[in-house]
Amino acid sequence: MSEMAKLQLGDRQLELPVIEGSEQEHAVDISALRAQTGYITIDEGYVNTGSTQSAITYLDGENGILRYRGYPIEQLAVNCDFVEVSYLLIYGELPTRQQLDEFRQKLRRHTLLHEDMSAFYDGFPRDAHPMAILSSTVSALSTFYQDSLDPRDDEQVELCIYRLIAKLPTIAAYSYKKSIGQPFIYPQNNLNYCQNFLRMMFAVPCEPYEIDCDFVDALNLLLIVHADHEQNCSTSTVRMVGSSNANLFASISAGICALWGPLHGGANEAVIRMLEDIRDNGGNVKKYVDMAKDKSSKVRLMGFGHRVYKNYDPRATIIKDVCNRLLKKRNIPDPIFEIAQELEEVALSDDYFIERKLYPNVDFYSGVIYRAIGIPMDMFTVLFAMGRMPGWIAQWLEMHRSESKRIARPRQIYTGEKERQFKPLDQR
Repeated sequence: MSEMAKLQLGDRQLELPVIEGSEQEHAVDISALRAQTGYITIDEGYVNTGSTQSAITYLDGENGILRYRGYPIEQLAVNCDFVEVSYLLIYGELPTRQQLDEFRQKLRRHTLLHEDMSAFYDGFPRDAHPMAILSSTVSALSTFYQDSLDPRDDEQVELCIYRLIAKLPTIAAYSYKKSIGQPFIYPQNNLNYCQNFLRMMFAVPCEPYEIDCDFVDALNLLLIVHADHEQNCSTSTVRMVGSSNANLFASISAGICALWGPLHGGANEAVIRMLEDIRDNGGNVKKYVDMAKDKSSKVRLMGFGHRVYKNYDPRATIIKDVCNRLLKKRNIPDPIFEIAQELEEVALSDDYFIERKLYPNVDFYSGVIYRAIGIPMDMFTVLFAMGRMPGWIAQWLEMHRSESKRIARPRQIYTGEKERQFKPLDQR
């Protein structure tokens, strides 16, 4: 007999099933609680509530472990490119050579946007945030590609997957080109995923564009470490919207909006703003760190510590070396990078940060790397969305294929006014 948890409610004792995951995680199944007792549970932000059972990503924050489909992120980062990791997340297994070649070819066939979509960009203000453009345009894909909207049709869903992964870099690069008044650069399908994106971002028609292999490698790594991260805010949003049988374009658009929040995908932008603030105030890192330690100060150290990881963020470990190697090799004359390296050194050696396990996280290094590549700050979260795309898709697919799927509908405890009698306008 499986383990049971016992809940005492007054004179009643209720037995609730205990679920055990493949990594010995445990959960109390309360799905029948309201039906049997009339009670619900309250968990603001769902931080202690499991919304689903998933076979995609394993995350152990206490021990700094992150695995996609059972494979440690450290191994995938060294041995795979982003497209291969995307295949793994979506289909559950690492592809054979033939499967990977076919997957790449199918993506290449869908990199172009419908020409009429170019007019969308003319309707946005020049200073529109790229995340607003990204979410709007992804949602609009459902109007141009109506042959891939039915979540119950496997062939339509498959076609939608190719379109989303292939077109997102094009949509993103077009939003940047629009913001700086340069012409759109069409995708070039003989290039790999990251090469193609960088070319669409930085090439101009009047001169050849030379692709920097260091930038390509760094971007590829960043996309891999962002590809999935369990039931975070944006992933939960994709699942919740998708639970209503909304099409995949609409579900992903909602996830992009959730990612836009500064407490989620916008954290790496906050890191660069912090570094710029230190620079603008004289570049005194020690002074800034001392203010961050002072509880009465409003200064916050961005990019250190993590809500889930109580140890070193394994993603930060992977991209830290890339970050340092990139800065050293490029020798870019930007004081921001010197401040970042000094701040990292202080945080890793200062007892205050060590005792509180406030290690540099993925947002700290990713922001610095994006800046070194030349990505503008308001595009940081857009690249986060590019990386997270296969994870969102995998989670959406898993939800739809689950036998226990149901529309998401959280409960609440009402705390408003009791029943009141309506008064006509002239009596109020």
